[in-house]
Amino acid sequence: MTRTPPPSSLDPEIAARLRRSADGLVPAIAQQYDTGEVLMLGWMDDEALHRTLTTGRCTYWSRSRQEYWVKGDTSGHVQHVKSVALDCDADTVLVQVDQVGAACHTGARTCFDADVLLKDAGPGAAGSARSESAGTAPPESAGEAVSDVPPAAQ
Repeated sequence: MTRTPPPSSLDPEIAARLRRSADGLVPAIAQQYDTGEVLMLGWMDDEALHRTLTTGRCTYWSRSRQEYWVKGDTSGHVQHVKSVALDCDADTVLVQVDQVGAACHTGARTCFDADVLLKDAGPGAAGSARSESAGTAPPESAGEAVSDVPPAAQ
């Protein structure tokens, strides 16, 4: 479903560079600025990006609730913005933050530690994994995926 984004105060030069989805959104990766730890993925439209750039706090667009949310307003788990960058295709935003508390709505530090698909594979492991029938079992998951968790921690 395509949504009509609201008017935005985003700098027109930045807006002209963005490559958005059909819904007018770009994925925004939040990364801990001093460790490089990937914390979460959210979605931004032009207005959410403008708010993030001008307030120093991450603002995202909730696709499920169809509204803006500022990370930490209800949970206290604030993301203080340190830098914002576009990737080489201008279709993804990297927001380096100083994360206070958990980044994930489940209460975990990061959204990417509960369901690890491959860990410590070593050099040359990508594309060279053998099947179970060849005698090598696939790596075990580091945890269980969490589903149907309410957005209370946002």
